[in-house]
Amino acid sequence: MDLKNFFNKIKSEITQKGQKQNAELIQTQSHWIKCPSCSSMMFFKEVENLNHICPKCNYHMRIGAKKRIELLSDKDSFIELDGELQPTDPLRFVDSKSYQKRLEEALHKTGRTSSVVSGECSINGIAVQLVVFDFAFLGGSLGSVEGEKIVRACNRACEKNQGVIIISASGGARMQESTFSLMQMAKTSAALRKLDNAGLPFISILTDPTFGGVSASFAFLGDIIIAEPGALIGFAGARVIKQTIGKDLPDGFQRAEFLLEHGSIDMITDRNDMKKTLSDLLKMFYKDVA
Repeated sequence: MDLKNFFNKIKSEITQKGQKQNAELIQTQSHWIKCPSCSSMMFFKEVENLNHICPKCNYHMRIGAKKRIELLSDKDSFIELDGELQPTDPLRFVDSKSYQKRLEEALHKTGRTSSVVSGECSINGIAVQLVVFDFAFLGGSLGSVEGEKIVRACNRACEKNQGVIIISASGGARMQESTFSLMQMAKTSAALRKLDNAGLPFISILTDPTFGGVSASFAFLGDIIIAEPGALIGFAGARVIKQTIGKDLPDGFQRAEFLLEHGSIDMITDRNDMKKTLSDLLKMFYKDVA
């Protein structure tokens, strides 16, 4: 069975199990949860109503692509594009399990065939191309499909004279696609250069975590680079860096606050303030917007 028929079969199974999954979700949401930062116990609905931000310490918990789109885009304005793109398995990669098996598990978990959701929306009335990574799909890894979606979003932006916003949440390039995934670093960077040549803005939003090939390419190419509070951002892990340079590292050197202090990012914005911040920035780029 080829991957296209395989994905269609899995999607059908997910639809049939929809009612059961909803019931399980409701049961899960009735439980108490523990803040990973301050260890406070909170009722799930309380945290959900605060957009998954701890009311005690302002810790920003990880959220999925769907929730981010709801928080940023105007109601019913988001139109998903390129959702038909599906990954292939050119290397027939196998480690502890096959790449196809990992894709199947990710599809069951998220209902999608890619770690990226891309499309067009408006933010307080301003039209933009929006690309959102979902860490729940194979760690938000960057593969051929993800790179192609970013390039297509940039091309649409040039055609429609719009800006591009990319929200990163990724462990880096997808190792199961090897060089094919690494090529996406150059491919996406070239597309963003085309956007820059057209005089159109690219706003990069870094969330927890943003690492590897994503941080080493498009994530740090934004005209404006914004991070959520406490986001873990870097290229390699702290232990690898320490072993490489043979020195102790500053506390929190890969957190958003440290990067802001040392000039690597432009600002840190609370999740609840992100939509207004983005619309204000877009108005700076589009002087004709009221």
